[in-house]
Amino acid sequence: METSEGRKRALDSREIGVLGERLAARYLYLREGYKVLGENYRAPKGGEVDLVCRDGDVLAFVEVKTRTSEGYGRPIDAVDDVKRRLVAKGALHWLRQLNHPNINFRFDVAEVLLKDGERPQVSLVRGAFELPEPFLY
Repeated sequence: METSEGRKRALDSREIGVLGERLAARYLYLREGYKVLGENYRAPKGGEVDLVCRDGDVLAFVEVKTRTSEGYGRPIDAVDDVKRRLVAKGALHWLRQLNHPNINFRFDVAEVLLKDGERPQVSLVRGAFELPEPFLY
């Protein structure tokens, strides 16, 4: 981004996240054939899903992780147990809103890498994680 004086300024973490989600949604639609059904879904009692998509006959709950370098590892490395539980909670709420349809679903992670001076890199990890243990009945 540029300031009013014409100088470039660094994006803050929120802006980086928003940009990453937009790039991921576009990538999933154009390159992977996903249909984006929802963005930034927040369940009323906690839980969140960045992108809810349809991939053929599968509902994909997609966590988007955006980084500006790989200094701390791949973006997917930031999808820890806490984040997985939040995504799972949001996904299960989405499914309850649909009256528990008999549909296959999975959890994907879209990795976005925004290195200064380079084209953004987006990759997809299908089935990146399973429903966390406390959610298994």
